[in-house]
Order: sequence, then structure tokens, then C-alpha cells
Amino acid sequence: MKTLHILKTEPDKNTETLMDILSKGEEATIFRLYEDRDFEKLIDLIFEHDKTISWW
Repeated sequence: MKTLHILKTEPDKNTETLMDILSKGEEATIFRLYEDRDFEKLIDLIFEHDKTISWW
């Protein structure tokens, strides 16, 4: 299963830990929305992954 993590802001230690736990044993991609505003790329990534988690 492939998981996409979308980060609106830079993650703190707790967020990083939760991301690791939720992605354990899976392929994971991190999209840093605060660095990259390429929404076409983001839409493609959403459709390429089985799960998408958006982090505040």
C-alpha cells in the first residue's frame, strides 16, 4: 500500500513520529506543500497513492 503525506507546515517531532507509525511497512511519499506549490503534481500524487493523509 502506498501512502501520501501532505504537509502544510514543517512537521514537529510528534508529527514525524506519527507519520512513521502510520507508514510502517508501506511505501510513503511526503509532499511538502509549504515548499512546493505545484498543485498539478500534488493531484497526480494523490491518484497514484492508496491513502492520503493531510497534516496541518
